[in-house]
Amino acid sequence: MTTEPSPDSPATSPRPADTPPYKVVEATRGWRNLDLRELLEYRDLFFFLVWRSLKVRYAQSVLGIGWAVIQPLAQMVVYTVIFGYFVAVESDGVPYPVFAYSALLPWTLFSASLTEAVDSLVAQTHLVSKIYFPRLLLPLAAVSSRLVDFAISAVILAALLAWYGIRPTAAAVALPLLVIVLVIFASGMGMWLSALAIQYRDARYAMGFGVQLFMYAAPIVYPVALVPERFQAVYALNPLVGVIEGFRAGLLGTGPLRWDWITTGTVVAGFIFVSGVVYFRSKERLFADVA
Repeated sequence: MTTEPSPDSPATSPRPADTPPYKVVEATRGWRNLDLRELLEYRDLFFFLVWRSLKVRYAQSVLGIGWAVIQPLAQMVVYTVIFGYFVAVESDGVPYPVFAYSALLPWTLFSASLTEAVDSLVAQTHLVSKIYFPRLLLPLAAVSSRLVDFAISAVILAALLAWYGIRPTAAAVALPLLVIVLVIFASGMGMWLSALAIQYRDARYAMGFGVQLFMYAAPIVYPVALVPERFQAVYALNPLVGVIEGFRAGLLGTGPLRWDWITTGTVVAGFIFVSGVVYFRSKERLFADVA
């Protein structure tokens, strides 16, 4: 016995012209399924997510964007007292406050971006489980929103340089490149850990501890000269090493740009970014189920 198809069936009735377009969403995996055109189509949502992140972060806050300055500034004071005066750590011939702050500026961008990116999926489960949009936008928007804090904190660094009478060198033109490397590294780590955190919540709990440990794997409170030379090539595998030393070379004139370290760090950051995209996309089909 056969049944006549319904007149309203899509197979027999064309979609009215005034009906909104629809999109078929299918499970995807792997790098080859990364749709850059789709990300571009959702650029308005990306900018909205960045704006909302900034608005939520400083909503009903007395100091507002002042918190973007307080964190690295307070850390600089603590490190100056402990490592600059009590321990008397070498600072490449420049005053320790500006030595520490020039490293804390990129470090704070990385650590804050990573922390927010890891929480991006878990904090937006109400969106992930209900509507479709490229999930990559969440960690990428989290990282991008921290660039505003970075720009605000950079004003304090400029004031410190003026206070100590330090003029940036010609190598400072490489700073935008170093920021790009830092953003790529933070985005890659953020995609890896955010995909893990939504499935294994332990990743979120381990973040604070891991970030604290990782800080001492970068030359923030000490110069690279304290690392034995035979280990420096391995040490430079951490992208933050080339970035921080590049900031100091460009802003403080502590030495020439170490392009070998910057190149090594860029390759590592690029690998982490690409592998993070692949892993994130391979797990994306599970996000709505485990959110």
